[in-house]
This record gives sequence, C-alpha cells and structure tokens, in this order.
Amino acid sequence: MNQSYFLGIDASTQGVKALVIDADNAEIVAEAAVNFGKDLPQFGAPNGYIETLAPAEFHADPRMWVAGCELCLKRLASQCDLAQVRGVSGSGQQHGSVYLDDNGGFSRDTSPIWMDNSTGTECAELEAKFGVLIREATGSPATERFTGPQIRRFYKTDSNSYARTRVIHLVSSFLCSKFIGADAPIDFGDGAGMNLLDLRTMKWNAEIAAFTAPDLLAKLPPVAPSDTIAGGLAAEFEKYGLKAGTPVVVWSGDNPNSLVGVGASSPGTAVISLGTSDTVFAALESYAPQRYGHIFGNPAGGFMSLVCFTNGSLAREKVREECGVDWAYFDNAALAETEFGNGGKIFLPWYQPETTPLVSEARPRANFDASAATPAERIRAVLETQALTMRHHTPARERPRVIRVTGGASRSNGFLRILADVFQARVETISAPNSAALGAAMRAANAVAHIPFAELNARFCRPVATIEPNAALAAQADKMLAAFGDFVKI
Repeated sequence: MNQSYFLGIDASTQGVKALVIDADNAEIVAEAAVNFGKDLPQFGAPNGYIETLAPAEFHADPRMWVAGCELCLKRLASQCDLAQVRGVSGSGQQHGSVYLDDNGGFSRDTSPIWMDNSTGTECAELEAKFGVLIREATGSPATERFTGPQIRRFYKTDSNSYARTRVIHLVSSFLCSKFIGADAPIDFGDGAGMNLLDLRTMKWNAEIAAFTAPDLLAKLPPVAPSDTIAGGLAAEFEKYGLKAGTPVVVWSGDNPNSLVGVGASSPGTAVISLGTSDTVFAALESYAPQRYGHIFGNPAGGFMSLVCFTNGSLAREKVREECGVDWAYFDNAALAETEFGNGGKIFLPWYQPETTPLVSEARPRANFDASAATPAERIRAVLETQALTMRHHTPARERPRVIRVTGGASRSNGFLRILADVFQARVETISAPNSAALGAAMRAANAVAHIPFAELNARFCRPVATIEPNAALAAQADKMLAAFGDFVKI
C-alpha cells in the first residue's frame, strides 16, 4: 500500500478542485473538478454566487460547497484508490462566512463571500472607533469583504438570527468541520482575513470583537496553527473509498494555500499573479503592518503579505485596444522597439477605481502626452509603470531575490523581462493551475508525514522557465523607482 498519498481540496468561487499527490514519487496521481454552474445547477449560482440580491451583496449557499466537495471526491475515486490517502487538508475562498445554530442547521440561509461590498457603513464605524489599531492589530484596515464587518452588519440587520447563531465559521473551517464531523478551529492563515484576529498575539481581539457584535467571542471557533490536526475523517466519507479516522489538517484560505502551492512559503520568494487584478504576495520574516494591502498567516509558519492592484490585465487590454495592436505586438514587438526606462515615461492606468494606492474614481494619469507618443512607447510605459507600482509597494526589507509569476500575462516574456529588471530579481514562471489545492495537499503531507516544505517545493513546484535580471540596469531601475515615487505624490 502506498503510504505517501495526500489529498488537497480547494473550494473556490466558481467550483471545487481536488487532487491527490504521491509525495514520495513527486506525482499528482489524480485530479478532479466541479463547476457550480454546470454541475450543480440546482443551487442557481451559474457563477458561484446568488444573482438575485442587491447590487452590493454577493452571497452563496454553503450547502453548494458541501455538494461540490462530495461530487469532486466521487470523481477522484474513479481515478485512484482513496483508501491509500494518508492525510487530508483543504482551501476555502477567503472571507466567506457561515452561520450555524444549536441544531447544526443554518441560522443564516446564505453566506456572504469575498465579493460582497455591502459593509461600507460598518467599516467606517470600526475605523472611527479604533483608528489605526485595526491595521496594527489585524494586519488590514476595516475591509468590506472581511468577516468582522460582515458579522456586524448581520447583527444590525437581523439581530434575532444573530442571537440564534451558535458558531460562525469561515468557508475553510466550515468545510473542515464537515470532514471531521465536529467544529474545526480556524487556522491562523484564514483567520487573519477577518479584522478580528490580533496578529500580535494570535488570539481574537476581545475589544474589537465586543464592538463588532454582542457575545461574538463565544460564537467564534478557536484559532490554531495551520499544521494542527483538526480531527479524524468522519465515517460518512468512507463511501468515497477514504478511510475513517484519516488525519484532517485544518483548512486554510485560498491565498495562504496558494503561497505554499507555488513554492513560496519561505521569505525571499515573492509571487506575482497577473490576472484581472495584479496581486503580489510573499512570506514575511516577522509581523509588521503595512500602509497598503493585508497581512495573513503563512501556513508554513509566520506571516505573509498580500497587495492587490485593481488595474491589472483589464488595463493592459485597454491600452492595447487604444493602440490598435494585437497581443503579439503588445507582448513582443513593442518592447523590442523601445528601451528600458522609456525616456522616463510614467503612465498610471487607473481605468477603474484603484485599491493600491486607494483611488476612489477612474482617472488615468501620465507624465507625457500620450497623443504624441508612439504605440510602442505607450505600451512600455504602462508595463514599466505597473512593475514600478509593484516594487514601490514592496517594502525594501521584503525585496525578493526570486519572483514567481502566474496568471494569463505570465505568457508575455517581454513583461517578465521588465519585472526582472525593475525588481532586479530572478523571474520564474511555474505551471500551477491548481495551486490552492496543491498547497493544501502539501500542507497535509507536511503536518501528517512531517515532510519539510523545502523538500515538497523541490518535488512539486519546479519552475518551467527563468529570466535573470540585467545587473547593468540596476542603477537605472533605482532612478526610475525614485521618479515614480515623486510622481505618485503629485
């Protein structure tokens, strides 16, 4: 019998993905996926959320997540012998919350998810009450999608249902609870995305919790390190071939799991995800609040930073359309026609309100006349400015030696070259389509079999391509960064 199979599950916005790794032979032996809209139409959530609510509200039925996990396990069981699985862990979309009553039913029929932005009033109340303490203690400002403001709004709008609530789970701890048949703790990684966990003590902040809602501390599960064994697998999962009693490691959020799944759980390696929004996240040596972005727990121990830039791929698409060129020109020819530095041209592509820095309205800004610039100059300007923005908001003490890049734009060698030269760091591309599920499986292998993350990284997170920085451009990159800093202060 193989003793090195570990199962990782990722319950994301639009579906559930799961995989089984063979830790000894560095193989993914089975993978399965469920799409909520296609495979579970009975829940009426074609995009993973209920579409009949108010414009600012985004909720989902938590029973859909359970059904998605069960269907995924059924599909996995047709590919490999799940009885060989030695440990299980999982990932849940961050910031979603689930409300249960004394009978194990739902005191709130639906769960607000990370897309919900209906708690602006509650965030303002928390900021007015606590000021900078919110960021200093919890690693984030009061944030609309975070669980604390969501709980406060629930209490204010439906106090009777709040009073009937016995326990409030995150998506991750709710699903972990289902797998062990008992209440699971909330891990440090996901718990940090709530505006309730004090990252200085790794305990719930009693003062913030008391203001958020009455008796909230009594309704929150305990918090625990991310390598905690939550319990043994419930007997009901034997129908999928799994063994009852198999250790289940506490689940975490999708971002912390992805940090592990892309092999960046140790300081010195940052991850840049180039998607609709661009995201930079990295392991930290120690806890220190930042002006922008968020601090979460690192499942491998310690902390991780995460900074999101709203104007990512959609901004690049907008510039490409305005220049009237195809992607081949945008990604390659345009950069071959221009030089690093681009004559000092800076273009902030704020085509929609920006998160980092906080800009409340769409207003692109440039230090040059775009109408007089060539398409190639405009293209290099937006790419270099996006790279400079990321470096500007990466504290000097956290400047990475290696950057791992994922997402659609990671196929652009030209942009990767710009990132390498601006950061003066080696850029690696990786193949990690299911990084959260892989990270969960790796966490199970670490917690159950005590395989060091460094060994798991070497087995499952090898880069597929590498770009080294041009050291001769280091001084110029520093000058560009200084000029960018001056421009964004204007």
